[in-house]
Amino acid sequence: MKRNSTILPAVALITAIIAGACSTNGKHGDSGKHSLPDTLRVATLYSPTSYFIYRGDPMGYDYTLADSLAKQKGMVLDLTVVRSLSSAIDMLDSGKIDLIAYDVPITGHYLQYVIPCGPENYTTQVLVQPKTHGRAPITDVTELVGRDVYVEQDSKYLRRLNNLNAEVGGGINIHEVDTDSLITEDLIEMVSDGKIPLTVVDSDIARLNRTYYPDLDINLDVSFPQRASWAVAPDKAWLADSINVWFSSASPQRTNAELLKRYFEQSKVMPGAVNFDFSKGYISKYDDLFRSYAPKVGWDWRLLAAQAFAESRFNPKAKSWVGARGLMQIMPRTARGYRTPVSRLNNPETSLRVATSLINDLDSYLVKYVPNDKERLKFVIAAYNVGIAHVYDAIALAKKYKLDPQRWDDNVERAILMKTNPKYYNDPVVRFGYCRGTETTAYVDRIMNFYEQARREISA
Repeated sequence: MKRNSTILPAVALITAIIAGACSTNGKHGDSGKHSLPDTLRVATLYSPTSYFIYRGDPMGYDYTLADSLAKQKGMVLDLTVVRSLSSAIDMLDSGKIDLIAYDVPITGHYLQYVIPCGPENYTTQVLVQPKTHGRAPITDVTELVGRDVYVEQDSKYLRRLNNLNAEVGGGINIHEVDTDSLITEDLIEMVSDGKIPLTVVDSDIARLNRTYYPDLDINLDVSFPQRASWAVAPDKAWLADSINVWFSSASPQRTNAELLKRYFEQSKVMPGAVNFDFSKGYISKYDDLFRSYAPKVGWDWRLLAAQAFAESRFNPKAKSWVGARGLMQIMPRTARGYRTPVSRLNNPETSLRVATSLINDLDSYLVKYVPNDKERLKFVIAAYNVGIAHVYDAIALAKKYKLDPQRWDDNVERAILMKTNPKYYNDPVVRFGYCRGTETTAYVDRIMNFYEQARREISA
């Protein structure tokens, strides 16, 4: 039950996971007669919870847990990212993979093709609503009568709402949204922004997005729970037993608890727009460092200061939920790539040295795609935020969908937003899958707005 805090309190959550894992550790097969393979072949799907790439680092709840399984059992992880659950099941059936590390519903249909194992998760569909004075205005499904609820067209959310509408005697105003233009994450953001009043999503998606939008309430269930878990092929019951035994042990349980907290509880709110005080005549106590390092990348020092503000609010001890550290929020892998000990990242000068080296490299990677120096600047800033791979994908999407691949504003900016939508992050021209494009576009805007104000208020 990794994702639905509305069903169980936090303390009971971990107990329930252990119980769930142990309950499936039955007499499927004699795991003692089989040896684990040298290579664990795993399939998963791109998603904000299962697997994604951020600043070059692979991440995601299911990926990290599967990687932990492989490492603890001395196996090499061979990961395949597929575009649909049906593709993963086909690969399992043909023997091309050993394990699906993704939520496979535990239903009669899927039990014909797989054996569940590993983390067992319970999700419900929940109402997403803005809090009023810190509380949820709607506390019972009958109160949806007369309310406007927006959901994706031709989705399980629409089907559930239609059934619920019949159950309460009608009167819920159900609005279908075109999934070509808006998806679940967009609707959640629109509720937070006050653009729509209500939506319905799965509880795990709601929990993750609440870490970005803490003003939302997601505690009203509108459906029965759905169980899901990882899966192996029916002829590998012994592997299911081995995974269940592993998952119920102490170390994986600690890892699981840490992942639950990181992905579904820890705040991911980026520093928002603030009325920064420029009247004191300087930006920060690190201005001399910005002046020293900005020429190394050909930037105005006030732009480098703007980026540091966006990254850490000038806090050299800052650490993000993904592990980025210091004044310029350097990822540990990036630090090692520039031969810098991770332990030194809280040093402001070290952070700036690594950051400017990275900025120079990103600029050199992008120059053939965006020859104009001024236009390329925003591409570099975006790549610093989310990683060069996703910017390459956005350029490819811009080309395909008749946008200008050499302009950021309203062009590649729009394309990187498309990479939140499965229709586009599974597009054949996209190589690196899902990314949260809204975060990247907001990041670029935040830096440029701060910089423009600094140019007006602070002398060069």
